Amino acid sequence: MKKTCASIAAALLLAASLLPAARAGESWPSQPIRLIVPYPPGGSVDNLARLLAPVLGKRLGQSIVIENRAGASGTIGVDATIRAAPDGYTFGFGVPGAISGLPHVMKVPYDLAKIQYVSLVARVPQAIMVNPSNPARTLPDFVAAAKAAPGRYNYGSAGNVTTPHLGGELLKQQTGIDLVHVPYKGASPALTALMANEVQMFAGDVSAALGFIRSGKVRPLAVSSPERFEGLPDVPTTGELGYPGVIVESNYGIIAPTGTPPAIVGQMAEAVAAALAEPALHRQIVAQGAVPQATTPQAYRQLMEDESRKWGEVIRKGKLGLQ
Repeated sequence: MKKTCASIAAALLLAASLLPAARAGESWPSQPIRLIVPYPPGGSVDNLARLLAPVLGKRLGQSIVIENRAGASGTIGVDATIRAAPDGYTFGFGVPGAISGLPHVMKVPYDLAKIQYVSLVARVPQAIMVNPSNPARTLPDFVAAAKAAPGRYNYGSAGNVTTPHLGGELLKQQTGIDLVHVPYKGASPALTALMANEVQMFAGDVSAALGFIRSGKVRPLAVSSPERFEGLPDVPTTGELGYPGVIVESNYGIIAPTGTPPAIVGQMAEAVAAALAEPALHRQIVAQGAVPQATTPQAYRQLMEDESRKWGEVIRKGKLGLQ
């Protein structure tokens, strides 16, 4: 009996010693991957994630399951991602407001330094738009008119300290014009207000406005990106029009829980790059109003740190807040 027990104990010890080695050698991924999207279904960010998911899943050999965790302007979803088990089976969509904007005006439930960046997925340029009845045909026209009537022009936004709010404030600071900010509860109400002439200007993501632009319901004066957007090739950039400091893009990418193994982070980044290189996905993302772009984890981190410094300065200079 003693010999039998000893044999069983030895076998268990041997099995236990082999288990970590087997797990360490296990190929990743071996099960479906959860991708947390910090916004509701049906929006432009959710659409972007759902375009990427099947192509990325095919590259990895596992399905990508979208989980929408909306609320608190994206901070709930970002927090859920960072706090998840770092086992390589949970990733999230990094959104600019929760990373580079809101932390300057409110206490967020996570440490920005602990975000594990994986890869940028897309840059969404901002378009500066007016109502088609507006006499301004170019951005310099609009700036000149606003300078001639300080405080008489309004601009709409998707809410306080959202990207449209920050884009409008940056335009004010770079050109010296005096515009009155009118916050709405989202980009759609702000665009509706622009079409009704309740506000004279709206600077918002191309992805939210592309249909309105193409239908002629709003007139784009410029795109606030370093290069022209291929989905609107006839619309000049702010730099071309003499405002090189007015660069506003929403950067969306993949982030991971703190402590995710570097090898897995690297594999995921490579898979994202391979997925975005597929022509069909590239065309689909451009059609959504975004510019596909993959990066290394280090480059994505540097981009978001630079963005945070930039918008922190704009927020402080403009004395912006949530109220």
